[in-house]
Amino acid sequence: MPPGPPRRAAPGLFRKLVTDRLGLLSSATARYGDAVRLSIGPKTIYLFNHPDHAKHVLADNSAAYHKGIGLAQARRVIGDGLLTSEGEVWRRQRRTIQPMFQNKRIARQDTAIAEEAARLVERLRTHVGGAPVDVAGEMTGLTLGVLGRTLLDADLGAFTSIGHSFEGVQDQAMFEMVSLSMVPLWLPLPLHLRFRRSRRGLYRVADHLVDGRLRRGTDGDDLLSRLIASARETADPRTARRRLREELVTVLLAGHETTASTLSWAFHLVDRHPEVWERLHAEAVAVLGDRPPVYEDLHRLRYTAMVLEEVMRLYPPVWALTRVARQDDEVGGYRVPAGADVMISPYTLHRHPGFWERPERFDPERFDPDRPAGRPRYAYIPFGAGPRFCVGNHLGMMEATFVLAMVARELRLTGLPGRDAVPEAMLSLRVRGGLPMTVSLA
Repeated sequence: MPPGPPRRAAPGLFRKLVTDRLGLLSSATARYGDAVRLSIGPKTIYLFNHPDHAKHVLADNSAAYHKGIGLAQARRVIGDGLLTSEGEVWRRQRRTIQPMFQNKRIARQDTAIAEEAARLVERLRTHVGGAPVDVAGEMTGLTLGVLGRTLLDADLGAFTSIGHSFEGVQDQAMFEMVSLSMVPLWLPLPLHLRFRRSRRGLYRVADHLVDGRLRRGTDGDDLLSRLIASARETADPRTARRRLREELVTVLLAGHETTASTLSWAFHLVDRHPEVWERLHAEAVAVLGDRPPVYEDLHRLRYTAMVLEEVMRLYPPVWALTRVARQDDEVGGYRVPAGADVMISPYTLHRHPGFWERPERFDPERFDPDRPAGRPRYAYIPFGAGPRFCVGNHLGMMEATFVLAMVARELRLTGLPGRDAVPEAMLSLRVRGGLPMTVSLA
């Protein structure tokens, strides 16, 4: 069995699970090594922190595992969307969504992304010399706008409450995780009441989008049309509507949250490293001039991509990949019993001192394509690995690259003195309390 804290440490571990999840994982791997057993109340979590472990659990032997703690609880909150579903339901959803992310279709989205990024730059420009703006909030608005145009053929700009609704859903999902789903949802706790309001709001958005598309016709090649067509294969209309809601809410969440998180951390880290901003600005001016980016610019915006890869190393948008063992297994020489909760954490894996030199340092040069990586493939998994590898990774990278380049070309964002950005490990790794920054011209 893997080493780990004694059972008498469970109360302290539970407190850290509630208040400092990243600190809990980091301290556990630092003290006990690449395989740790964490006994917290009725749960025992097997935390594995080696590239070979990630390869085994997520890819080579993925059929022996189901989705685990956190996402299992999220199923009570957001239902059976692509993030939480299993088996044939998941395979059907993946088949429905996969064609939306073919390279040819992604390449055609460059104009929409560039236009949304240009609108962001103009919004930020109105704050030059003025009061700070919440960059994290702006990134949420931007990524929702891009999601609507590139995947759903819909304008999400009118739904200004989506971001707050998703916060309520995420807060509830994490409460479900740390409470081990032992608190009934029907109790009138303030958190539960907020969650129910948030879920109703998201369902209203989903219903509005579906009804609007049905009026316009569903013969388009967008994802919303494909989801509606897939739902029609379900015989029971009520079940079909419920599944359509859940799948659409999952798309809305997963389609914007991770990219918004990555961009927020990017602007924070670039601000903390002026020499990085100087190179970003110079590259954007040299490659783009005064025109908007196009798909072919992606391989030219080389340093911008390096910066984003390093951002996702330090602050991977998905900080934990959790599984439940369907059968007895062995990982790295340790026995994993059937039913055990298993966790691979990109956050700790990306900071493993055995594979990353000075792992706490922000250094985009690590990802210079001309420099040998010298590390195993599974030491870096910001988009997951195996069959559940993030289907939207290429679209998300194009969006993040365009936005970072266009903002750095025109503007400089500066954090407030004395205020640091604190990571908050929810369903994604977001900035706690927002990211206020002042705006100046480049």
